Amino acid sequence: MNIKNGYRAVVASVALAGLLAACGGGGGGGSGGGAGSTSSEGGSGTPEFSTLAAFAGNVAGAGNLNGSGSAARFNGPVSVAIDSAGNLYVADTDNFAIRKITPSGLVSTFAGTLGVNYFTPAGTTQVFQDPCGVATDVSGNVYVADCVADTISKVDTSGVVTAFAGTSGKPGSSDGQGSAALFRSPAALATDSAGNLYVADKGNDTIRKITPAGLVSTFAGSAGQSGSSDGVGSAARFDSPVGLAVDALGRVYVADAGNDTIRIISPTGSVTTLAGIAGVKGSADGANLSATFNIPNGVALDNAGDVYVADTGNSTLRVISTAGTVTTLAGTPGVKGTSDGQGAAAGFVTPAGLAVDSAGNIYVADVQDDAIRQVTPAGAVTTFAGDTQLAAEGSSDGPGSIALFNSPEGLAADGAGNIYVADSQNYTIRKITPDGTVTTLAGLAGVAGSANGKGSAARFGGFIPEGGNADGFFAGPSAIAADSAGNLYVADTGNQLIRKITPQGVVSTLAGSAGVAGSADGSGERALFSAPEGIATDASGNVYVADTANNTIRMITPAGVVTTLAGSGIKGSADGVASAASFNIPVGVATDSAGNVYVEDAGNNTIRMVTPGGTVTTIAGQAGTVGSSDGPALSATFDFSSIYGGVAGIATDSAGNIYVADCNNNSIRLLTPAGQVSTIAGIPENYGFLPGPLPGALTLPVGVAVHAGAIYATTNEGVAVIR
Repeated sequence: MNIKNGYRAVVASVALAGLLAACGGGGGGGSGGGAGSTSSEGGSGTPEFSTLAAFAGNVAGAGNLNGSGSAARFNGPVSVAIDSAGNLYVADTDNFAIRKITPSGLVSTFAGTLGVNYFTPAGTTQVFQDPCGVATDVSGNVYVADCVADTISKVDTSGVVTAFAGTSGKPGSSDGQGSAALFRSPAALATDSAGNLYVADKGNDTIRKITPAGLVSTFAGSAGQSGSSDGVGSAARFDSPVGLAVDALGRVYVADAGNDTIRIISPTGSVTTLAGIAGVKGSADGANLSATFNIPNGVALDNAGDVYVADTGNSTLRVISTAGTVTTLAGTPGVKGTSDGQGAAAGFVTPAGLAVDSAGNIYVADVQDDAIRQVTPAGAVTTFAGDTQLAAEGSSDGPGSIALFNSPEGLAADGAGNIYVADSQNYTIRKITPDGTVTTLAGLAGVAGSANGKGSAARFGGFIPEGGNADGFFAGPSAIAADSAGNLYVADTGNQLIRKITPQGVVSTLAGSAGVAGSADGSGERALFSAPEGIATDASGNVYVADTANNTIRMITPAGVVTTLAGSGIKGSADGVASAASFNIPVGVATDSAGNVYVEDAGNNTIRMVTPGGTVTTIAGQAGTVGSSDGPALSATFDFSSIYGGVAGIATDSAGNIYVADCNNNSIRLLTPAGQVSTIAGIPENYGFLPGPLPGALTLPVGVAVHAGAIYATTNEGVAVIR
C-alpha cells in the first residue's frame, strides 16, 4: 500500500479497478475489502482507548503531519530553501504543498492544500500540482516552480499565493511578461541579491531569468537543444538541469543532471563546466574536472564559496572546494540508507534539494526518506524534521517490524487472540500471534492462483478483466473472517471465490467458480460472485459476503448453499426488505450475536443493517454525503470511497459496538448501540503513522478487527493496535 503511488494516482472515474484497489493503494491489483468478524471482547457500554502502537510489519512512512522534528511527516520532499531568519521552506511534492520549518524544527504548512493537486488561480486557496522547486528572496517572499503546471508562483510572507510567470497547463519555451512566458517542467529556482529569479527549465534544457517585475528571458541554453557544450548564452547546452544556486557575485551554479556535471554561468551568460565529466557517471573524488557524479540534483553554496552537491544517484552529499577539489562529505556511494551518523556512516536514499544556513549547516531534502536531514560542515548527519523510517513492503515472516507485508487488507481475530491478515498483494493469508510474531498460514508469496491444498500449496488471487477486454488487473484476497471452531473464511476477490481454511491450514473452496463472475445462487461452484470484498460469520456457522460488484449481500450456509440475503443488484441507497433494498459498492460486513449483518456501503458512505429476515435499514451516515462529522449516527458522515477508489473494514464487539476503518478519513470510527459516532484514532485529512496518545495518526486504514479490548487495523504495510 504505497502511499506515494496512492496519493498521486488520479482516477477519472470509480472503475472496477478503483473499487478493488486498497484505499489510496498503488497499482491495479490491490483489493480493499474490510474483514468483519464478531469479537470475543466482553463488557458493555462505550469502550475507551488511549494509545496507538505498531503491532506487526512496517507501519512507518510518508505523511503530512505538522509538528516538531520527528513528529512531522513529509511525502516526497524535493526542494528546500532558507530565508534570512533561518526558516526553511520545503517543496513537499507529493503532498502538493510548501511546508515551513522554523530554526527550532517546528513544521507547519505554509502554502497549498495538503493532498489536493488541482492548480487554481491566485489566492490563499491556491493549490499546486507538483511543486518541485522553491526559493526565497531578500524580502522573505517564497517562489515555487510547479513542474507539472509549468508555472512559477510567488508566495508572500503571509502565505498568499499569486501567479508570477507561465500559464498553467500550457507548456512551452516563450519568453515574455508574466503569463505570456511559457515553461516546460521547471524544476529548480534560485534568486540573486537584486531580486532576479533563475529557473532550471528542465524540459527545455535551458536556464531562464525572471526580473522582479516578472519579465522572463532565456539566460543560457537553447530550448529543445540538449547537450553539454560550454559557451555564451544560447550557444551553451544543458541536459535536464535540475538544481540551481547563486553566489554573491551573481554567478549561477547548475546541477546538470543529464550530463552528470556541475556548471557555472557568469553574470554575462558565459557557461563553463565546474566539475564532473559530461556523460560519465561515477563517484570519484579528486580534482574538479576529473571527479565524477551520478545524477547530481541539488546544489548550494556556503559563505566561503564551497559548493555542495546532492549526488542523487550515489546517495551522497559532495562538496567542491574553492580550490576545485571534490570530496564526499556524507553518505557512501551506491549505498542507500536512513541512518544518521558521521560522514560515510550516515545514509541517504535520494538526496535532492539543498540549502545552507549562515553557520554552514547543510539541509538536505531526502526524497524517499520523506525527511529533511541536517549536515554540519564537518559531515555529521542528523534528521532535522520528519521520520526516515521507510514503509517497506515484502513477504518476510518474523517478529514485529521484522515481518513484511504487501498491501495487507482484511483482518480477523480468533478466540485465542491470533490476528489473521489477508495479505493481498502477496496472495497469502498471514497469522500474527498475540506477541506479534508473523507466519504465513496459506498461499505462496507472489504466486497467484486458485489451487486448493495445505499451506504453501494453496493459491489465492486472480486476474479480473476490465471492460470486457484483455485489460484488467490482479486482485488478491481482500477480507477474512473466523468462526468459533477456528476455521477461516476468505473473500478471494480476484478468483471470484469464497475459500475456507481449517486450523491446520488446509484450503478448500466453499463457494463460487474460479475466474467466473456472476450472481447466481446455488450450492458450491454453481453459485457465482462478482468481486466479493467483505466477509463475516455468525454463531451458527453461516458466512456472509459483501458481493461488491453485484451490490448485494449473500449468505452461505455451513453446507455451502448460497442465497442472496439483500440487495437488488442495482446500485442505490433504498432501504427495504430483501431485493427491495439497494446497495452501492458494499465492501465490508460484520455480524452481531443476534444475527444482524452490518454493511459498510462504500458508494453511499453509510452503514447499513440487515436483519436475519433481510430487512435493510440505514443506521449511520448520509447517502451521497462525504465527510468526517461525529455525532448522532444519521447526522454523522464518512468517506469510504473517492476518485482514488478505496474501501475499508467493519467489525463488531460483543457489547454491540461497531468499529469502522474510515479509510479516506485516515481514521477508526466507533458507532455505539446508542447511535453515536465518534472518532477513536486518526485525524481526517492527516496521514502518516504517529504512535502514542490518541488520536495519533494513521494512513489509509483498510482492515479492522477487535479482540479483548483492543482494535487492530491495517495501515501502510503493517498492522497497528489501539488499546
